[in-house]
Amino acid sequence: MSKLSLKAVQKLTCKKRDAWWTVLLVDPIATRLVCVLARWNFVTPNRVTWAALFVGLGSAFFFLQADWVSLCIGAALYHVSFILDCIDGKLARLKGNGTVFGGWLDYVFDRIRVLFCALALMGGQFLQHDEEVYLLAALAVIFLDMLRYVDALQIYKMRMSMRGKIEAVTLARQAEEGVDEEERKVVFIEDLLRENPLGQADELKRQSTQVEQSEVIDLHEQFRERFPWYARFRHTLVQSRIRPHLISGIEFQMFIFIIGPVIGHILWTTAASAVLMGGFELVIMFKFWLSTRDFTRTMERLDPGNIPSRAGSIAPHMHAGRHRRRGEDDELEAVEEAAQRFPAPESYEDPGFVPYPRPYPDEYTGAVTDTMQLSKIPAQALRPGYVEPEHYSR
Repeated sequence: MSKLSLKAVQKLTCKKRDAWWTVLLVDPIATRLVCVLARWNFVTPNRVTWAALFVGLGSAFFFLQADWVSLCIGAALYHVSFILDCIDGKLARLKGNGTVFGGWLDYVFDRIRVLFCALALMGGQFLQHDEEVYLLAALAVIFLDMLRYVDALQIYKMRMSMRGKIEAVTLARQAEEGVDEEERKVVFIEDLLRENPLGQADELKRQSTQVEQSEVIDLHEQFRERFPWYARFRHTLVQSRIRPHLISGIEFQMFIFIIGPVIGHILWTTAASAVLMGGFELVIMFKFWLSTRDFTRTMERLDPGNIPSRAGSIAPHMHAGRHRRRGEDDELEAVEEAAQRFPAPESYEDPGFVPYPRPYPDEYTGAVTDTMQLSKIPAQALRPGYVEPEHYSR
């Protein structure tokens, strides 16, 4: 096989924006290794993922020894494990042989590696120094790593939900306006920024409006209005492929499992990393909250007829005693209105939901008269203190 072009591999496999640790300390090594490993067909992304896990477990073994030399070896192995963890994704993008299972495997193995390394690193220090604070530090590392990735997945899920609702309303309105199906389109500013990382949001919005002849949905408008300097800060970092989220889960792990063991200050490094990542997570939550406000305002503009006029209040027919002052027709109307406002879940939403007991025919007569089959229970069995006869038991 002919030699692969390093620049071509970098362009195809490196993300447009990534963590600064990955951009500066991982990608230069990983892309060169990909050029070599891609020549052999037996080197698959999933096998590289397994190799990353085993190297990470080897790192945990050295962390458990607790002496400085072993800690440095463990830190080096952890960095190698992370490089392999980046190589599997690059191989998948280069060869096009990535799978859904491989993505799941990569995510789960990352959590396993953090779990074992945190327990080994802090457990080794506890055995050496006999200080319980290291056990608390292990729990904190595992919890914060879990919180970071669960929160990221949940925010991503909510963003996709907001986008889906906006797309549905916008496409329906375009259909009512007679727009051809091929020309119906919803444009989001984050998509434009992803395709043009160095572009300015206002300029991209103006250009897209002129070309697409459609509105550009911006769910980050309030954030940019409150922090106008963020656009310049982001532009400066993106020029080097560095994302503005400077202390993410990646940097959190690297500080604890590489920097801390090497410099010999594990607790202080862990505490500083936790504070920095927690601060950035709060910023992300605040940004997401502003996005939800942009979403509500956008939905009110796109679909004003579907916004509840009494939001935050309880419907009048839900109050106690109202049914006594109504006539039969009013009561029936209220029940129908309540059924429309609060429909029973469908079978696919709650498979175990049964709204009412369903009658079944008597096995002797076939008549549906005794749905609970109480007539077949001996009368004395219904009395208090009844003891079941021996011939009835099992």
